[in-house]
Amino acid sequence: MKKFSPLTTRRQLLLSGAALALLPATRALAKSEPASLAPRPQAKSSRPADGKKIVMLDPGHGGVDSGAVGKEGSEEKHIVLEIAHNVRQQLGQHSHIEVRLTRESDHFIPLAERVEIAHQHGADLFMSIHADGFTSPSANGASVFALSNRGASSAMARYLSEKENAADKVGGVKVQSDNPYLQQVLFDLVQTDTIKNSLTLGSHILKQIRPVHHLHSQHTEQAAFAVLKSPSIPSVLVETSFITNPEEERLLGTTAFRQKIASAIADGIVSFFAEFDRHNQRPG
Repeated sequence: MKKFSPLTTRRQLLLSGAALALLPATRALAKSEPASLAPRPQAKSSRPADGKKIVMLDPGHGGVDSGAVGKEGSEEKHIVLEIAHNVRQQLGQHSHIEVRLTRESDHFIPLAERVEIAHQHGADLFMSIHADGFTSPSANGASVFALSNRGASSAMARYLSEKENAADKVGGVKVQSDNPYLQQVLFDLVQTDTIKNSLTLGSHILKQIRPVHHLHSQHTEQAAFAVLKSPSIPSVLVETSFITNPEEERLLGTTAFRQKIASAIADGIVSFFAEFDRHNQRPG
């Protein structure tokens, strides 16, 4: 049984200070966004009064950023939005979980803002959903990634993280430089615990996907995905399949497969929260 790592009071105070430090950068980012960006979803109250756990699903790409494109013309941004809606429907059967999406339609959201949306909603868990591509059409299978601040765990993880992190350039957003204070304090004191919990979440997701779809990697990979850089929310990126693989592109285009992979993801989330409940701890 994996040990969960609760955050200390001191680390929560550090997060509060970091949030204040991030405000100017967030405002600057908003001013630099192209006028074509759609309105952002407004955050609800940070925590539901009934104590439900909040899951923030992030359908990758959107708007001007189509994501990976299959040989038959399938676009990643549409497929992952459909899968996210299916995951929300599956999790809707559990009264103790509330699901929210970073985007409900086909519009672009900068990577840092996706993380910020999760924080605004007081999310207990963040999951970015993708169906990515690779240079070789033979690449196949599902993968789950957590953040790494020590380098990528594989060449594929490095390739995919660099590819995903380039999404802001596609959307015309100027990437803000990292705050050295956040690097030194949050990564060292807070994010190490969060990454441990993210790896545990990843193992639960992989366990549920394994019986229903081929895995590209049998364990949770790690790389410096910008969208996973929440200092306090367990976060993973799920590659449901490779859209550049002809067979998997066909699978992703079917309602049956999208529902099957969504069901596995939902079951992994429920299993993850159940383990936390057994330890009487709240993630993040």
